[in-house]
Amino acid sequence: MRFLTIINKYATRYALTLFLALSGSVASMPLASLAEPAHGIAMYGKPALPAGFTHLPYANPDAPKGGTIRLAEPGGFDSLKPWILKGNAAWGVGVHVVESLMFRSIDEPFTLYGLLAESVETDPDRTWVEFTLRPEARFSDGSPVTIEDVMWSYKTLGTVGHPRYLAVWSKVAKMEKTSDRSVRFTFKEQDRELAMLMGMRPILKKAQWEGQDFAQSGLEPPIGSGPYVIDKVDPGRSITFRRNPAYWGRDLPINRGLNNFDEIRYDYFGDANAMFEAFKAGEVNVWRELSAQKWASEYDFPLMTQGEVTKSEIRNERPSGIMGLVMNTRNPVFRDWRVRQAMIEAFNFQFINKTLNGGLDPRITSYFSNSVLAMHPGPAEGRVRDLLAPFAADLLPGTLEGYTLPEGSDRPFDRQGLRRALKLLEEAGWTVQDGALKNADGRDFSFEILLNQSGSSMRGASETQQIVDIYLEALKNLGMTPTVTLLDSAQYVQRTNNYDFGMTWYERALSLSPGNEQLLYWGHDGVTLPGSRNWMGMNDPVAEAMISEMLEAKSPEQFNAATRALDRVLTAGRYVIPVNFSPVSRLAHSTWLEYPEQTPIYGDWPGFMPEVWWQEAKE
Repeated sequence: MRFLTIINKYATRYALTLFLALSGSVASMPLASLAEPAHGIAMYGKPALPAGFTHLPYANPDAPKGGTIRLAEPGGFDSLKPWILKGNAAWGVGVHVVESLMFRSIDEPFTLYGLLAESVETDPDRTWVEFTLRPEARFSDGSPVTIEDVMWSYKTLGTVGHPRYLAVWSKVAKMEKTSDRSVRFTFKEQDRELAMLMGMRPILKKAQWEGQDFAQSGLEPPIGSGPYVIDKVDPGRSITFRRNPAYWGRDLPINRGLNNFDEIRYDYFGDANAMFEAFKAGEVNVWRELSAQKWASEYDFPLMTQGEVTKSEIRNERPSGIMGLVMNTRNPVFRDWRVRQAMIEAFNFQFINKTLNGGLDPRITSYFSNSVLAMHPGPAEGRVRDLLAPFAADLLPGTLEGYTLPEGSDRPFDRQGLRRALKLLEEAGWTVQDGALKNADGRDFSFEILLNQSGSSMRGASETQQIVDIYLEALKNLGMTPTVTLLDSAQYVQRTNNYDFGMTWYERALSLSPGNEQLLYWGHDGVTLPGSRNWMGMNDPVAEAMISEMLEAKSPEQFNAATRALDRVLTAGRYVIPVNFSPVSRLAHSTWLEYPEQTPIYGDWPGFMPEVWWQEAKE
């Protein structure tokens, strides 16, 4: 690739084209690789759908329009601005109301197609990217989406927006208007993903927010260019989106078969139990069931037996992500990896999974489980080993050799695991003294477990409380009696944004196209920067080096190896006590709701439900 860079720098376009043709590589290059406008962009190779495609393969272009779908969310909300740190924003605003320049396909990793932008252009090394707006793009109030709106949105989000926008903006050397409908971003460093990330930022209406303190939360309905507008808001309780009949992009191929409901309503409930009861009563139309045991045994309620509700299972090929109890290494008691391993040994997953889930779903064994990006079991091999070998002296045990979680026991206490935990704690300077775990100075091993009384997006509050209760009984055998604090959603968000906890429930979904966001999840800035996703407080140069390798990879093979190496660093870091996951999404839903037969590789993922679903005509 160094040779290609030299050719690109000093030779003519014709010479580069000739070289690629002779090497047989033209077909594998992205459409925009020769700095020509294209309808889409892929990280490697070219988009699967050609210019002129008629619709997304996982959408039904003949889906009927109309009807209302009612969905449920836990907790509450006090803001309609999901692009800032302050406030607890209502779900759906950033999905249904506001658009970006490019559209992410959930049937292809690392592929974007034009949405607000009619074309994207970049150079072979992706040192810059240029987008050209569609002339017909409009906000919901009828005003045109302009380059000024685009540039204001990028600068505002990159400077005073949520921390998730800051890192990418810091890599932009220059943003310039190149025509009435075009904007170009030039980058400071080598990072192939930047050309794609710059197409995925929300575009807001400059005139609505200019002169205001954008960083302050509020309930002013944002004016977007998306298919829906905010219709009704009952702060903290419900929000309804109404399909805009004058939506500018309704006839774009990328939108055919999408956005089929006239109304999308989200109702908020105190916890998952209340949500499920509302579903059983017909007040909610879709329920995602996370427990295989409940899926098999608790769906005999009247609406199900009467045929008003049906069950669907949707498979996926996406990573499991990580879910479980995270240990905050900002707390001194969790800084030693031996202590974290001891906490993992004390967590008897086999018994907990059997008790709460019938033992039917597998355990998360790494951050990218269930995907081609997952680390292979056993010792690191090939390019993965070569990437990690220079850092061997700094790697935790198990990173190169292979790391596996303890098997646990089907009994309430895994006595072998507890013995291993006590040995590790002793090695780390902690011993049981008069029934309490203390260090040599007599200081107690104390920490707080913080829980959200509304539960999470993936686990109900009662289930997480049950998991913690079983775990606490095991910890007593180690001389630990942590404090458990239950907070409402607003307080919980504030505490976790400021990393004010010892241990808490943690969920981090991961995609098949991990990139710069990994620095937000695991990068050193998140140790002190409020609102990052680095809840464990990890500061590992090896992890950041592997992320750099991912961002600089020139082929899928290089990228996969770098991601598997990162997976090893994260897993052997022992930051999270992982629980189970399901390789299939279990959706119970009203029988009159339909979705296409062909489902995307991401399965039930944002962009699938309710976007491609529709209401079948009732007889």
